[in-house]
Amino acid sequence: MGVFVFLPLVLPLSAWPVARLAEQRLHPRAATRLLTTVAGVLAVCSTLCLALVMVVGTAQLPGNPLPDGWSDPEVRRAVPFEEIAGRAAIPALMLVVLVCGRTLVRHVRVRRAAQRALAGLPGGPVAVLPDSEPYAWALPGRRGRIVVSRGLLARLAPAERRALFAHERAHLAARHHRCLLVVQLAARANPFLLPLATAVAYAAERWADEEAARAVGDRRAVARAIAHAALASRGAPAATLAGAAAPGPVPRRVAALLGPAPAPRHWPPAFTAVGLAAWTAAAGATVSALSSANAAVTLFFVLKAATPL
Repeated sequence: MGVFVFLPLVLPLSAWPVARLAEQRLHPRAATRLLTTVAGVLAVCSTLCLALVMVVGTAQLPGNPLPDGWSDPEVRRAVPFEEIAGRAAIPALMLVVLVCGRTLVRHVRVRRAAQRALAGLPGGPVAVLPDSEPYAWALPGRRGRIVVSRGLLARLAPAERRALFAHERAHLAARHHRCLLVVQLAARANPFLLPLATAVAYAAERWADEEAARAVGDRRAVARAIAHAALASRGAPAATLAGAAAPGPVPRRVAALLGPAPAPRHWPPAFTAVGLAAWTAAAGATVSALSSANAAVTLFFVLKAATPL
């Protein structure tokens, strides 16, 4: 495998300019899907790389529970600086598991807390809480619901209310909470993927903005609703729930809505700057996946040959 096994750990760096170009030039729907896929693939590959380095790098350490044949010199040559890399991979992999587990637990707890907050309210697609604090968010589930406070409704005009509900319905219909959870976990697994998580959060909001503008037929009404809600809101009770309350950079969203609607094309032409960025992202994810697969297959055969019958 050689130094090739370390490639998935640093390949996410190539996604930084891609994330910037995608959120600026691609349709928000395409940017959300592309960057979520790229972040997920790169995170899985980098985590697999850490696991492989740990197995190979610790096979020759005394007291390990691995088969004796795994400490054979042929196995030790599979990873450069195998002992140093293996020792360093142990706390790194434990940290990845810990932070990803905490993110999942926090997500579940906040989601349950949000559901408890709606206990006793009439069923329906919209739940209005008698709270003077202005907020609104989409609660995903088997029957997704829009949660809004009376304080926010009192601050919005009728057209702005329709835009707000259309925006939250778009979050539920597109299941944006799944995309946001994927990129949050990816950023925890590899901090180099944090720019992709930020870009997906913005792209998902822009996607919902455009769907709301299409539903109500008035882009300026959606822009006013976003601006007024942002000025009135101080945060939702379930702000940490992926997809529940991620307003993103409001001035950029308002400016985008005041301009023309983005082209509905899902994938840009290859011979353009945006197309080149998109293909670069796809190529980076493919190279990362292939390098991890190559390392895994090579390690499998090396360990198989070194394992006694």
